[in-house]
Amino acid sequence: MVRRPAPRAAEPRPSPATSTRTSTGSSADTSAGTPAGASTGTYAGTPAGISAGPPADISTGAPAGISTGSPAATSASTFAELAGAVPDPELPVVTLAELGVLRRVTEPEPGRVLVELTPTYTGCPAVEAMAADIEQALREAGAAHVEVRTVLAPPWSTDDISDEGRRKLAGHGIAPPRTGARARGPVLVGLSPTRRVPGTPGRTGPPLAPCTPETDGPEGEGQQRQGQEREPVRCPHCGSAATELLSRFSSTACKALRRCTACREPFDHFKEV
Repeated sequence: MVRRPAPRAAEPRPSPATSTRTSTGSSADTSAGTPAGASTGTYAGTPAGISAGPPADISTGAPAGISTGSPAATSASTFAELAGAVPDPELPVVTLAELGVLRRVTEPEPGRVLVELTPTYTGCPAVEAMAADIEQALREAGAAHVEVRTVLAPPWSTDDISDEGRRKLAGHGIAPPRTGARARGPVLVGLSPTRRVPGTPGRTGPPLAPCTPETDGPEGEGQQRQGQEREPVRCPHCGSAATELLSRFSSTACKALRRCTACREPFDHFKEV
């Protein structure tokens, strides 16, 4: 019987290297599939050889080492500019600062803004809209608390309208108020019927002049009483001084309706107070 030699056992083959060194990249990482000689970077999912950069700051979302800084605190002067830039609700062509109704803006404590507002006349219905628009503008600018106070003294006058405001009114087709209203003093208003026939019983003093559109009411009576010649109201369309009064009240109580006899165009006149 011939004996055959037993077969030799197969020698084990060397297994691929499984190095975990990722910073030097000297060997391949079989778990991640990164080729040898390439760096895996710091974060998973980053292409080989490209660094993902420093870790982000979790609190701000900014990269580490870069400061985002805190938001700059809004000063009282900035709040005043924002409040003054709010347009008038009845005359959007002018701002509250140009109209002269914005008296003062202060910041008694951080985040709390106090605004003082004077209406064009007591009981003006636009005051609530002004206050709401101011509060919205300042809250959007970072004010945590906004308080708008109505201040009646000193009273507002049409002399408080700025030159830029007057220019905008004329450009919008509204005759601006004539200057010098404050120098003429307060307007006297009698607590009696506004129209009387000359010689009516119960009235003392000289007879009243006949009522006309130009002399009826406190403004006309004041002119006759003091004998003052006032500057004529000029047409904002053609500039003519030949204008006539159609109604003492127009779209709002602070304006009168007039008409130019030269170009025949009607227009609003901002009455002097």
